[in-house]
Amino acid sequence: MEKTAIVTGANSGMGKATTLALMNQDYHVIMACRNQSRGQSALDEVKKIATSGKASLYLCDLASLKSIKEFSKKIHQDFRSIDLLINNAGVILASRQETAEGFEMQLGVNHIGHFYLTKLILDLLQKNGASRIVNVSSGAHKIGKINFDDIHMLKRYSTFKAYSRSKLANILFTRELAKRLEGTNVTVNTCHPGAVATSMGVNRETGLGKRLLQFLGFFFLTPEQGADTAVYLATSDEFAGISGKYFYKRKPAKISKAASDDQLAEKLWTVTEMMIQPFTNA
Repeated sequence: MEKTAIVTGANSGMGKATTLALMNQDYHVIMACRNQSRGQSALDEVKKIATSGKASLYLCDLASLKSIKEFSKKIHQDFRSIDLLINNAGVILASRQETAEGFEMQLGVNHIGHFYLTKLILDLLQKNGASRIVNVSSGAHKIGKINFDDIHMLKRYSTFKAYSRSKLANILFTRELAKRLEGTNVTVNTCHPGAVATSMGVNRETGLGKRLLQFLGFFFLTPEQGADTAVYLATSDEFAGISGKYFYKRKPAKISKAASDDQLAEKLWTVTEMMIQPFTNA
Protein backbone atom coordinates (compact mmCIF):
# COMPACT_ATOMS: atom_id res chain seq x y z
CA MET A 1 0.00 0.00 0.00
CA GLU A 2 1.34 3.43 -0.98
CA LYS A 3 2.67 5.59 1.87
CA THR A 4 1.78 9.26 1.66
CA ALA A 5 3.49 12.26 3.25
CA ILE A 6 2.84 16.00 3.29
CA VAL A 7 5.88 18.28 3.49
CA THR A 8 5.36 22.02 3.87
CA GLY A 9 7.85 24.42 2.32
CA ALA A 10 8.91 21.61 -0.01
CA ASN A 11 10.23 23.77 -2.85
CA SER A 12 13.62 24.64 -1.33
CA GLY A 13 16.17 23.94 1.38
CA MET A 14 15.30 21.31 3.95
CA GLY A 15 11.81 20.89 2.53
CA LYS A 16 13.12 19.81 -0.84
CA ALA A 17 15.75 17.61 0.81
CA THR A 18 13.07 16.02 2.97
CA THR A 19 10.90 15.42 -0.09
CA LEU A 20 13.71 13.66 -1.92
CA ALA A 21 14.64 11.53 1.11
CA LEU A 22 11.04 10.36 1.53
CA MET A 23 10.64 9.64 -2.18
CA ASN A 24 13.72 7.46 -1.98
CA GLN A 25 11.88 5.51 0.75
CA ASP A 26 8.96 4.94 -1.65
CA TYR A 27 6.66 7.66 -0.33
CA HIS A 28 4.25 9.66 -2.41
CA VAL A 29 5.16 13.15 -1.21
CA ILE A 30 2.63 15.96 -1.36
CA MET A 31 4.76 19.06 -1.80
CA ALA A 32 2.89 21.90 -0.09
CA CYS A 33 4.31 25.08 -1.64
CA ARG A 34 3.27 28.71 -1.70
CA ASN A 35 4.50 29.56 -5.19
CA GLN A 36 3.46 27.68 -8.33
CA SER A 37 6.59 28.30 -10.43
CA ARG A 38 9.09 27.60 -7.65
CA GLY A 39 7.09 24.57 -6.59
CA GLN A 40 6.99 23.23 -10.15
CA SER A 41 10.75 23.70 -10.56
CA ALA A 42 11.37 21.79 -7.33
CA LEU A 43 8.94 19.05 -8.38
CA ASP A 44 10.69 18.63 -11.73
CA GLU A 45 14.06 18.48 -9.98
CA VAL A 46 13.19 15.83 -7.39
CA LYS A 47 11.49 13.67 -10.02
CA LYS A 48 14.72 13.61 -12.00
CA ILE A 49 16.88 12.75 -8.98
CA ALA A 50 14.70 10.37 -6.96
CA THR A 51 15.36 6.66 -7.36
CA SER A 52 11.80 5.71 -6.37
CA GLY A 53 8.59 7.14 -4.95
CA LYS A 54 6.36 9.88 -6.32
CA ALA A 55 5.71 13.57 -5.71
CA SER A 56 2.82 15.92 -6.41
CA LEU A 57 2.61 19.70 -6.13
CA TYR A 58 -0.22 21.33 -4.17
CA LEU A 59 -0.39 25.05 -3.45
CA CYS A 60 -0.61 26.08 0.19
CA ASP A 61 0.25 29.53 1.53
CA LEU A 62 0.74 29.23 5.28
CA ALA A 63 0.29 32.98 5.59
CA SER A 64 -3.37 32.59 4.58
CA LEU A 65 -5.89 30.52 6.53
CA LYS A 66 -8.12 30.54 3.44
CA SER A 67 -5.31 28.99 1.36
CA ILE A 68 -4.70 26.34 4.04
CA LYS A 69 -8.40 25.44 4.07
CA GLU A 70 -8.45 25.16 0.26
CA PHE A 71 -5.35 22.95 0.39
CA SER A 72 -7.03 20.70 2.96
CA LYS A 73 -10.15 20.36 0.80
CA LYS A 74 -8.07 19.25 -2.18
CA ILE A 75 -6.10 16.75 -0.11
CA HIS A 76 -9.34 15.28 1.26
CA GLN A 77 -10.67 14.97 -2.28
CA ASP A 78 -7.55 13.24 -3.60
CA PHE A 79 -6.38 11.06 -0.69
CA ARG A 80 -8.11 8.66 1.67
CA SER A 81 -5.42 8.83 4.33
CA ILE A 82 -2.03 10.38 5.14
CA ASP A 83 0.91 8.63 6.82
CA LEU A 84 3.17 11.59 7.57
CA LEU A 85 2.86 15.33 8.08
CA ILE A 86 6.16 17.21 8.25
CA ASN A 87 5.62 20.84 9.20
CA ASN A 88 8.90 22.12 7.83
CA ALA A 89 8.18 25.54 6.31
CA GLY A 90 9.46 28.62 8.10
CA VAL A 91 10.21 32.28 7.66
CA ILE A 92 12.56 34.75 9.30
CA LEU A 93 12.01 38.40 8.43
CA ALA A 94 14.07 41.52 9.05
CA SER A 95 11.01 43.77 9.18
CA ARG A 96 7.58 43.23 10.67
CA GLN A 97 5.05 41.86 8.21
CA GLU A 98 1.55 40.44 8.55
CA THR A 99 -0.34 37.43 7.22
CA ALA A 100 -3.62 37.76 5.31
CA GLU A 101 -5.47 37.72 8.65
CA GLY A 102 -3.23 40.32 10.28
CA PHE A 103 -1.06 37.97 12.36
CA GLU A 104 2.62 38.82 12.80
CA MET A 105 4.18 36.89 9.92
CA GLN A 106 6.75 34.72 11.72
CA LEU A 107 4.24 33.55 14.31
CA GLY A 108 1.57 33.33 11.62
CA VAL A 109 3.53 31.06 9.28
CA ASN A 110 5.80 29.15 11.64
CA HIS A 111 3.15 28.40 14.26
CA ILE A 112 -0.43 29.45 13.46
CA GLY A 113 -0.43 28.22 9.85
CA HIS A 114 0.94 24.82 10.83
CA PHE A 115 -1.44 24.65 13.81
CA TYR A 116 -4.44 25.13 11.51
CA LEU A 117 -3.11 22.81 8.80
CA THR A 118 -2.47 20.04 11.32
CA LYS A 119 -5.99 20.30 12.72
CA LEU A 120 -7.52 20.09 9.24
CA ILE A 121 -5.42 17.08 8.18
CA LEU A 122 -5.63 15.19 11.47
CA ASP A 123 -8.62 13.06 10.43
CA LEU A 124 -6.63 11.72 7.46
CA LEU A 125 -3.70 10.88 9.72
CA GLN A 126 -6.02 9.03 12.09
CA LYS A 127 -7.25 6.74 9.29
CA ASN A 128 -3.93 4.86 9.18
CA GLY A 129 -2.57 2.26 11.53
CA ALA A 130 0.27 4.43 12.77
CA SER A 131 0.85 7.97 11.53
CA ARG A 132 3.38 10.60 12.53
CA ILE A 133 3.67 14.38 12.67
CA VAL A 134 7.06 16.09 12.82
CA ASN A 135 7.31 19.80 13.60
CA VAL A 136 10.63 21.44 12.72
CA SER A 137 11.59 23.79 15.54
CA SER A 138 15.01 25.23 16.41
CA GLY A 139 17.51 25.61 19.21
CA ALA A 140 16.56 29.28 19.01
CA HIS A 141 13.49 28.38 21.07
CA LYS A 142 15.69 28.61 24.16
CA ILE A 143 15.65 32.40 24.04
CA GLY A 144 12.00 32.59 23.01
CA LYS A 145 9.36 34.30 25.15
CA ILE A 146 5.65 34.67 24.53
CA ASN A 147 4.00 37.94 25.51
CA PHE A 148 0.28 37.33 25.21
CA ASP A 149 -0.40 41.03 25.80
CA ASP A 150 1.37 41.84 22.51
CA ILE A 151 1.22 38.51 20.69
CA HIS A 152 1.69 40.13 17.25
CA MET A 153 4.51 42.46 18.33
CA LEU A 154 2.71 45.67 17.42
CA LYS A 155 4.58 47.66 20.05
CA ARG A 156 8.13 46.39 19.68
CA TYR A 157 9.28 44.14 16.86
CA SER A 158 12.55 42.23 16.81
CA THR A 159 13.48 39.75 14.09
CA PHE A 160 15.15 37.27 16.39
CA LYS A 161 12.66 37.68 19.23
CA ALA A 162 9.86 36.99 16.77
CA TYR A 163 11.67 33.99 15.30
CA SER A 164 12.69 32.43 18.63
CA ARG A 165 9.17 33.01 19.94
CA SER A 166 7.71 31.13 16.94
CA LYS A 167 10.13 28.24 17.46
CA LEU A 168 9.17 28.05 21.14
CA ALA A 169 5.56 27.91 19.97
CA ASN A 170 6.44 24.90 17.77
CA ILE A 171 7.57 22.92 20.80
CA LEU A 172 4.67 23.99 23.00
CA PHE A 173 2.26 23.02 20.21
CA THR A 174 3.97 19.65 19.83
CA ARG A 175 3.77 18.86 23.53
CA GLU A 176 0.13 19.91 23.88
CA LEU A 177 -0.89 18.07 20.71
CA ALA A 178 0.85 14.91 21.96
CA LYS A 179 -1.29 15.06 25.12
CA ARG A 180 -4.46 15.45 23.07
CA LEU A 181 -3.46 12.51 20.84
CA GLU A 182 -2.74 10.08 23.69
CA GLY A 183 -4.43 6.76 23.02
CA THR A 184 -4.67 7.38 19.26
CA ASN A 185 -2.60 6.04 16.37
CA VAL A 186 -0.90 9.41 15.75
CA THR A 187 2.37 10.55 17.34
CA VAL A 188 3.96 13.98 17.13
CA ASN A 189 7.53 15.05 17.80
CA THR A 190 9.72 18.05 17.11
CA CYS A 191 13.36 18.64 16.32
CA HIS A 192 16.20 21.11 15.95
CA PRO A 193 17.74 20.64 12.48
CA GLY A 194 21.01 22.36 13.39
CA ALA A 195 22.43 25.50 11.82
CA VAL A 196 21.43 25.02 8.19
CA ALA A 197 22.30 27.18 5.19
CA THR A 198 18.92 27.61 3.49
CA SER A 199 17.22 30.44 1.62
CA MET A 200 14.83 31.12 4.51
CA GLY A 201 16.35 34.51 5.30
CA VAL A 202 16.78 35.61 1.67
CA ASN A 203 14.46 38.27 0.28
CA ARG A 204 13.06 36.69 -2.90
CA GLU A 205 12.24 40.05 -4.47
CA THR A 206 15.54 41.89 -3.84
CA GLY A 207 17.94 38.97 -3.38
CA LEU A 208 19.14 40.56 -0.13
CA GLY A 209 20.93 37.94 1.92
CA LYS A 210 22.21 35.74 -0.92
CA ARG A 211 25.88 36.63 -0.41
CA LEU A 212 25.60 36.03 3.30
CA LEU A 213 23.96 32.68 2.58
CA GLN A 214 26.81 31.71 0.24
CA PHE A 215 29.34 32.63 2.93
CA LEU A 216 27.49 30.74 5.68
CA GLY A 217 27.35 27.68 3.45
CA PHE A 218 31.03 27.07 4.21
CA PHE A 219 30.25 26.66 7.91
CA PHE A 220 26.63 25.51 8.18
CA LEU A 221 25.00 22.16 7.51
CA THR A 222 23.63 21.35 4.09
CA PRO A 223 19.84 21.12 3.71
CA GLU A 224 20.22 17.33 3.43
CA GLN A 225 22.07 17.19 6.74
CA GLY A 226 19.50 19.49 8.34
CA ALA A 227 16.62 17.34 7.14
CA ASP A 228 18.15 14.13 8.51
CA THR A 229 16.62 14.17 12.00
CA ALA A 230 13.12 15.09 10.78
CA VAL A 231 13.18 12.30 8.20
CA TYR A 232 14.53 9.84 10.76
CA LEU A 233 11.80 10.79 13.27
CA ALA A 234 9.19 10.36 10.55
CA THR A 235 10.28 6.98 9.25
CA SER A 236 12.45 5.02 11.69
CA ASP A 237 10.97 2.11 13.65
CA GLU A 238 13.03 3.37 16.58
CA PHE A 239 10.47 6.12 17.23
CA ALA A 240 7.30 4.07 16.94
CA GLY A 241 4.97 5.09 19.78
CA ILE A 242 7.19 7.94 20.98
CA SER A 243 5.39 11.28 21.18
CA GLY A 244 5.77 14.81 22.54
CA LYS A 245 9.58 14.81 22.47
CA TYR A 246 12.27 17.13 21.11
CA PHE A 247 15.28 15.78 19.20
CA TYR A 248 18.63 16.95 17.86
CA LYS A 249 20.95 14.77 15.76
CA ARG A 250 18.49 11.87 16.14
CA LYS A 251 18.78 12.00 19.94
CA PRO A 252 16.45 13.37 22.64
CA ALA A 253 17.57 16.89 23.60
CA LYS A 254 16.88 19.33 26.41
CA ILE A 255 14.31 22.07 26.00
CA SER A 256 14.02 25.41 27.75
CA LYS A 257 12.05 25.96 30.94
CA ALA A 258 9.40 27.83 28.97
CA ALA A 259 9.12 25.00 26.42
CA SER A 260 8.50 22.49 29.23
CA ASP A 261 5.74 24.60 30.83
CA ASP A 262 2.51 22.63 30.52
CA GLN A 263 0.31 25.58 31.47
CA LEU A 264 1.99 27.77 28.84
CA ALA A 265 1.45 25.07 26.22
CA GLU A 266 -2.24 24.82 27.07
CA LYS A 267 -2.64 28.61 27.09
CA LEU A 268 -0.94 28.96 23.71
CA TRP A 269 -3.29 26.34 22.27
CA THR A 270 -6.33 28.20 23.62
CA VAL A 271 -5.10 31.59 22.40
CA THR A 272 -4.28 30.19 18.95
CA GLU A 273 -7.77 28.71 18.69
CA MET A 274 -9.21 32.11 19.61
CA MET A 275 -7.07 33.88 16.99
CA ILE A 276 -8.10 31.66 14.11
CA GLN A 277 -11.74 31.22 15.11
CA PRO A 278 -13.12 34.42 13.49
CA PHE A 279 -11.58 33.40 10.15
CA THR A 280 -12.39 29.69 10.08
CA ASN A 281 -16.06 29.45 11.03
CA ALA A 282 -17.44 30.35 7.61
